Amino acid sequence: MAAKKKSAKKKSAKKKVRLLSGDNPQIPKGDGAALVQAYIEAIPDWKRDVARRIDGLIERAVPGVAKAVKWNSPFYGIEGNGWFTGFHCFKKYIKVNFFRGGQLDPMPPVTSKDPETRYVHYYEDDEPDDAQMVDWMRQAAALPGWMS
Repeated sequence: MAAKKKSAKKKSAKKKVRLLSGDNPQIPKGDGAALVQAYIEAIPDWKRDVARRIDGLIERAVPGVAKAVKWNSPFYGIEGNGWFTGFHCFKKYIKVNFFRGGQLDPMPPVTSKDPETRYVHYYEDDEPDDAQMVDWMRQAAALPGWMS
C-alpha cells in the first residue's frame, strides 16, 4: 500500500511544471495540441479558465488550427501560412498577441512597439467580448502569418 502512494507521488512530481515570472508555465518548445494543452493546464488560478476560453474561441474561429509552444507561449497558425496569434501569462493578466493586428478591423485595443502587432489583455474581472475575439481570430487567420 505504501509503495503505491510513493509511486503516485513520483508521477505527480514528474508532471509538476515550473512557473516562470508572471505565472507563465515553462513548457518544452514543440508542435502540437498536446503541448498547448499541457501549457494551459499548468497555468494557475483564474488564468487557466481564461486560457481555456481563448483556446476554445480560436478553435471555433479557425477549425483545424495548428498549435505549438514557442518561447513558453502557445502559438496558433495555419499550416504553410505562419502564426497569426498567441498568448502569454503575466501576474495580473493574459496578453493575446495578434501578429498582424494592425490590419484587423477594428484593431485590437493595445498597441505595441511594432506597428503591425496589437494585443488584447484579459484581467481577472473582465467580461470579454467573445464575438469580437472570434471575428479577430478569423480575420487574423486569413492574413499572412508570422514565420518563425
